[in-house]
Amino acid sequence: MFFTSLVLLAGCHTQAKKLKTASAETLYTNGRKALVNNDFEYAIKQYEALTSRFPFTSQARQARLDLIYAYYRKGEKETAIDAADQFLRENPTHPRVDYAWYMKGLIYFERTPFSVERFFGVDMAKRPPTDLLKSITAFSTVVTQYPNSEYAHDALKRMTYLRNRLAEYEVNVARYYVRRGAYIAAARRAEGVIEQYDGAPAEQQALAIILDCYRRLGYTELAANIERVYQFNYPATNEVVSAKGKHWWQVWKRT
Repeated sequence: MFFTSLVLLAGCHTQAKKLKTASAETLYTNGRKALVNNDFEYAIKQYEALTSRFPFTSQARQARLDLIYAYYRKGEKETAIDAADQFLRENPTHPRVDYAWYMKGLIYFERTPFSVERFFGVDMAKRPPTDLLKSITAFSTVVTQYPNSEYAHDALKRMTYLRNRLAEYEVNVARYYVRRGAYIAAARRAEGVIEQYDGAPAEQQALAIILDCYRRLGYTELAANIERVYQFNYPATNEVVSAKGKHWWQVWKRT
């Protein structure tokens, strides 16, 4: 046991010495090989040594970009976001800035428990959208500022999904107000869905809520106008069915 401990200590000492004496190119090459082989812990050690010892080299700039992915894959999501923020601050004109923004969006996107909630049939949109706006902001940056990026298409798809989820969340808040008898607040919340998330699947349910609230409040003329709009856009349904039908995200459960 004692001999084994000595061997381990000697190995650690040797590794630490190599990190202190290796060149920038060697550290980057070692880190890149480890990253390709999914040895994220070893890659992180190499990259961290590189960025610490040779902070102004081209290898260090690339290492900071690779560190975002290495932290992400190792499960250190907060550290990955910090690494992305640092890269964006220090390299605003780098040709791969789009990748840093995309990774930020992806990490925030994955911090919400989508898969577990879908499996158990839980309404995901009832949770407050804590990280969704941050994810949308990051993906939107990729789509609008870097439209030719290889990540733009996926960023747009994820951003659309999150936008629809936020619309559904707002509809759930409006329903809560209806249950509390706060019909004016419910109608305003539903109106916000139509104004901010035009074209989202939840728009139909928002119209149904507005119609219901106006009827309850005795706003006969306003209710008639909303009903005409509703019937024009959704002639084959009615407001009760639309408000209680399948959620837009449940299409994923059919696969």
